[in-house]
Amino acid sequence: MSAGRVVALLVAGLALVGFAMWIASQRHLERATLAGDLVLPDLEHHVNAVTEVALRKADGTHTTLKRNGAGWSVGERGWPADPGKVRKLLLDLGALNIVEEKTRLPANYPQLGVQDVDSPKATGTGTRIEVLTPARTWALIVGKSSSAKSGYVRVANAPQTLLAAPLLTVDADPKGWLDRALIDVAPERVRQVEERPHQGPGFSASREKKEQTDFTVAPLPKGRELTSAGAADGIAGSLSSLTFDDVGKASAAADASAAAHALFRTFDGLEVDVAGRKDGARSLVTVSTHATAKQTEAEAQTSNARLGGWEFEIPDYKYAAIFRPLEDLLKKPPAPAKKTTAESAPGKAPAAGKAPAAGKASPAGKAPAAGQATVPGKDASPDNPAPPDTPK
Repeated sequence: MSAGRVVALLVAGLALVGFAMWIASQRHLERATLAGDLVLPDLEHHVNAVTEVALRKADGTHTTLKRNGAGWSVGERGWPADPGKVRKLLLDLGALNIVEEKTRLPANYPQLGVQDVDSPKATGTGTRIEVLTPARTWALIVGKSSSAKSGYVRVANAPQTLLAAPLLTVDADPKGWLDRALIDVAPERVRQVEERPHQGPGFSASREKKEQTDFTVAPLPKGRELTSAGAADGIAGSLSSLTFDDVGKASAAADASAAAHALFRTFDGLEVDVAGRKDGARSLVTVSTHATAKQTEAEAQTSNARLGGWEFEIPDYKYAAIFRPLEDLLKKPPAPAKKTTAESAPGKAPAAGKAPAAGKASPAGKAPAAGQATVPGKDASPDNPAPPDTPK
């Protein structure tokens, strides 16, 4: 082999090694550039332009969050959404950055929960999020979490799965996005509560002054008393920061006569009427307000405008706190005296000091059986002396 060919082969070999090193560096550069990049570019600059957010799972659960002026509403309920929760989701989506690339194989998507929710094989793990502005739409599938700070995601219609941070916590159930504040009446405002249950006796719990710590309950059943002086105090606080679990339009078919009522009156002239009913396992209430003083007119009008025509599902324990049965406030009545064994058993001798039953002779004066002669001296007693001997 000539020296020229040797040199040519060396040059070709060096060129091949250099090309391989360049390819490797480009791949490394590509990965280095990808890590830390935003998953949804430009969204962070358009958060305030978002008009709608749609969330959907494979099982059909879905929520549509719509911007209404300065606020948000839950489309499936027609009720205001929690604005802080919506804003956090948008900010987290805008800041979502790539930690690491994961699988590109569709067969591996289910393991990470990032399969398309429209796929026949989709499970309930993944949630598809669509963020809409007038000019653009971003779509992302949020899968399983990897840690407390990151989780798996995949941009819709893209093959690459990504490990991204921060961890997105999304709920496609409309109940999870509701602004759950119902009403807030501080206990120190309450002067009187009238309880009118659907069944059982009604009563009122009242106090004359704010400084009076315990509420007076009236009327009390004859011979009964409260478990303690403050037995009814908890009712006054049952509307303090009251929240609900779900909401819907008030049913016109509901039987108003079957509802329980609790009427709260405040010292400053506000009346709050809470009507409650049970629907299976659900505890449902409607709320209406009325002002009896000028200073509470605005509060009553605002409350009625917000709550009127709606029925709210509240936790069972909160329902029970509002509609307290009178019996729950009272001491148990004393148990009736039990009969003694001697008094209750038939044919037993009466207790000491008791007269024998009418028509019964005492053993000492017991008459002889029919046809049986009296033996002299046998039946003698101080009250029944023996007869004198018969003369021969």
